[in-house]
Amino acid sequence: MISKTDRKFERDRRHKRVRRKISGTPECPRLCMFRSNKGIYAQIIDDVNGNTLVAASTMDKEVKTKKANSEAAKEVGTLIASKAKDKKIKDVVFDRSGYLYHGVVKSLAEAAREGGLNF
Repeated sequence: MISKTDRKFERDRRHKRVRRKISGTPECPRLCMFRSNKGIYAQIIDDVNGNTLVAASTMDKEVKTKKANSEAAKEVGTLIASKAKDKKIKDVVFDRSGYLYHGVVKSLAEAAREGGLNF
């Protein structure tokens, strides 16, 4: 009998495989994103020192859309790019956390690029 695949387990597996290759440094930190059914979260992380440099999510006051759709992802992307610009961060490595580069993930990445981040 064929069993149903566990989507969270498969996503975690892809995320671990990618994280073996990707790491954030102080010169080029990692832009990590997470999406849930209720919100979208993004952080810029320095893995060498173990610090979160900048964070933005749909829970912030500046974000008008409080859902987990493409419009909210665009707002979070522009917000994290503006916060990164204030901290003088230009170059980042994009970590899609095992999600497909499609829909919400793509919207966040393109908005962050338009906001001034290079990746």
